Amino acid sequence: MANTGIGVSFDPNDMTSWYFRDLSRAEATRLLLNETESGVFLVRDSKTITGDYVLCVREDDRVSHYIINRVVSADGTIRFRIGDQLFADMPALLAFYRLHYLDTTPLVRPLPQALAKVAAPPPQQPHQVLELVIAKFDFSGNDADDLPFRRGERLMVINRDEEQWWTARNSLGRTGSIPVPYVQRILDPSGVPYPPAEALNHLADPPSPPSIKHPQQRTNMQRTLPALARVKQPRVPNAYDKTALKLEEGDIIKVTKININGQWEGELHGKIGHFPFTCVEFLDENQAS
Repeated sequence: MANTGIGVSFDPNDMTSWYFRDLSRAEATRLLLNETESGVFLVRDSKTITGDYVLCVREDDRVSHYIINRVVSADGTIRFRIGDQLFADMPALLAFYRLHYLDTTPLVRPLPQALAKVAAPPPQQPHQVLELVIAKFDFSGNDADDLPFRRGERLMVINRDEEQWWTARNSLGRTGSIPVPYVQRILDPSGVPYPPAEALNHLADPPSPPSIKHPQQRTNMQRTLPALARVKQPRVPNAYDKTALKLEEGDIIKVTKININGQWEGELHGKIGHFPFTCVEFLDENQAS
C-alpha cells in the first residue's frame, strides 16, 4: 500500500485536525480501514486510563493502536510517552513520527474529521456467528472496547476486524475486541470449524482449557520473570525502530516483561528491546536449567 513518504506536510499543532476525543477503538479501526493510504492516523482518548491517549494508524493491511501515556514528573512537568520515547507535548510526538517510522510507516496525514461525523457502519446481521474459539490465556482488556475473558472460556467470533483483533461475544451476550493470538479455533471431530448454528449450542459448555502438550505448565501470563524463551519464528524489524529486537530461529531470549498488547520486552545478545510474543515460546524449567 503506497504512501507519499517521509516528511509529508501536516500541522501537528492543529489539534482539531487529528484529535478525535472519545472515538471508540472499533470505530477508529473501521474508519481507518476505509483509507487506502498507509500513514493516515488519528488520536483518541484512552478508555482505560483518563489522561492517556491512543495513536491509531493505518499500516499496510491493518490498523495499529499505540498507547500514549501522560507522564507527570515530581516537579509537575507533563510529558508524553510512546514506547520508550518521551516528548514534551503531543505536537512534538506527532512531528517526530512524521519523520520516523512507527512499524511500517511514518505519519502522513490525519483522517478527515468529517468522516467520523457522517460515516455510518454498514448494516450487519446482529451477532452473526462466524466461528467458535476458546481462550488460551486470561485477557483483562486494556480498552473499554475490549472483551475480557478467562483461559478456557468459549467465545463466538462475530467479525474479523483486523489480523490481530477480532470482535467476539461471550455467553453473557457481551461483545468486544479480542486479541487473536490469545485464542484458538474450536474444531469438530473432523477438524473443521463448527457451523454457526451448532457453535451456539457449544458456547454454554463448561469452560475447559485448550489442549496443550504440558497441562501442568503455567500460562504465559502467570510466568515468573525474567524467564528464557526460544525464538520459533525469525523476525527482521523495521530499520527505523531502534527498540525492536532482530530474532533468529533458535535464539534464546531473556523475557523481562509481558505486555498485554502482545509486544513483550527482553534481552538478546546484550541488547534490550521489544518483540511480538508470537515469535517465541518459553523453555520449560528443565530446558532452562
